[in-house]
Amino acid sequence: MKFNKLLIANRGEIARRIIRTAHRLGLQTVAVYSDADAHALHVREATQSIALGGNASADSYLRIDRIIDAAKASGADAVHPGYGFLSENADFAQAVIDAGLVWVGPPPAAIRALGSKSSAKQLAQTRGVPCLPGYFGQDQSDERLEAEATAIGYPLMVKAAAGGGGRGMRLVTQPSQLLAAIQSARSEAQAAFGSGELLLERALLRPRHVELQVFADTHGNCITLGERDCSVQRRHQKLIEESPSPAVDAPMRERMSRSAAELAQSAGYVGAGTVEFLVETSAETGASEFFLMEMNTRLQVEHPVTEAVTGLDLVEWQLRVAQGEPLPLKHYQVKLQGHAIEVRICAEDENFVPRTGTVSHFLPPPLGEGWGGGTRFDHAIFKGMEITPHYDSMLGKLIAHAPTREGAIDQLANALDRLEILGVPTNRRLLAACLRHEVFRSGHALIPFLEEHASELREQLAAQERAVVAEAFRAAQFAGSASSLACPFPRPVRFRHRGEVAELPPAQHGERPMRVSAVALAGGGWHVQAGAVDLVVEDASFEPSNRGGRRAAALELRAPFNGKVVAVKAQAGMSVSRGDTLVIVESMKLEHALAASRDCVVKAVHVEPGQQAGTSQLLVSFEAAS
Repeated sequence: MKFNKLLIANRGEIARRIIRTAHRLGLQTVAVYSDADAHALHVREATQSIALGGNASADSYLRIDRIIDAAKASGADAVHPGYGFLSENADFAQAVIDAGLVWVGPPPAAIRALGSKSSAKQLAQTRGVPCLPGYFGQDQSDERLEAEATAIGYPLMVKAAAGGGGRGMRLVTQPSQLLAAIQSARSEAQAAFGSGELLLERALLRPRHVELQVFADTHGNCITLGERDCSVQRRHQKLIEESPSPAVDAPMRERMSRSAAELAQSAGYVGAGTVEFLVETSAETGASEFFLMEMNTRLQVEHPVTEAVTGLDLVEWQLRVAQGEPLPLKHYQVKLQGHAIEVRICAEDENFVPRTGTVSHFLPPPLGEGWGGGTRFDHAIFKGMEITPHYDSMLGKLIAHAPTREGAIDQLANALDRLEILGVPTNRRLLAACLRHEVFRSGHALIPFLEEHASELREQLAAQERAVVAEAFRAAQFAGSASSLACPFPRPVRFRHRGEVAELPPAQHGERPMRVSAVALAGGGWHVQAGAVDLVVEDASFEPSNRGGRRAAALELRAPFNGKVVAVKAQAGMSVSRGDTLVIVESMKLEHALAASRDCVVKAVHVEPGQQAGTSQLLVSFEAAS
């Protein structure tokens, strides 16, 4: 089972992460890449790289045949799947083994038993692992799902049985919402995982998300490495993860650990895995209960927080276990030290909509490893990087480790302040605001945290922008436009920020009022970072005072990002109300419902299902309702 050359069947920051450990252990590495990733960092850093062709995942990273061919052509003798893509695909694991290669992951049978949420819960129930009431059966007809939903009661969750990452999940609070939720979840699950199988379970409205890192070897050993609290989420996708959880005490940790290990061992598990639970605390008694959500049969995105508090390299453990070695430690030898927090840096706007574009400027924050305060940045970002709609919006993960939770929060928030990514919008500032919010700092953030506080956080960020926008615009205008004007003399100027136009007194040449980083945007204006604040400003000096832009925009629905049109609900002549879904667009593995911004009548529909839509492309035009 020993191997010398490892193919990484993945991309981005996780491919770089695996390459780093493999090289430290003296292994050669093989990167695979799509056409869209031809210039990616993981391609440059591997010992060898092989093109898969295509841009979309279905044509590249999800092609089992091409990956096996690449392994054979490169002389690789092992395959690491990373996370996402084919990492929880039992057929891929079996294909790797059948090709005579070492699979760095659990046995295909364990993936089949645990990779499906339905089968995992059926197994868990036989082992006494707590589960929420639900339906996990084979009959997937709408009629059966409706009947089971009535038996379970509302509110309930509709979930994709395969995969993870929040895709194919819908909260249903009343019967009238069920069929639409089933259809939407089934469509998204089929597109993301190749399976539209669903399950239903009772919904907890204010729980925590707490997961246990498990590790097993081929010698019958299985241990846990502490828990991670992943409660701060948007659209059921994690944004902030920490270890240990501020809500888990030692007795509860032990109970959860026993359940996690029991589930893994019952399926013959080998390697790294994560057992995820929902934790509900009674407001009356303060007692907490936990219920199984699912088991992820792979390495997790958030594994660095566990590495930080344990001092272990989980990728190294994966590689050693895959070669038949026993686990390096027993359960009682694992020591958790300090507190670690991770945030996911995503290319998205403040409304969590994924965005594409070019990274025109990138400067990471100061980093450092070591006890007493370490900052780590796992990413695949570089200046000139093209962010496409073909993959997930996550660009990287910033991790802080400190002796105390408060120290880790401050360290991570300060690192976010000093991170510079310009050219595309990111959630950098929102993450820093979340970390500094009193609810999070006090350890009381639950899964609805962002749903409950997003508007407050957005207004806080907008207020910070308003405080510096005039000086930021002056600095950006000085750096980016004055030298290129036909008549570069001091002049009164106007600028636009968040749709509002303001006057700015003439700037003096040679004067640089504040220190900023700024890049020109393709559509006009600048993306500016002034200290911890970044914003978009435009020069409105030469525009008529009233362009009528808002009225035109109100009579159009344009694509906010690149993506594939999945469904069109609008029809010419249809009367629609504000909030009605008109077009559904899939981008970065998620479906996004684009809605009417006002009551109006559809004048014309300009796209059809299956069509690729570009950013700002006209989708639907309207006329005012009579």
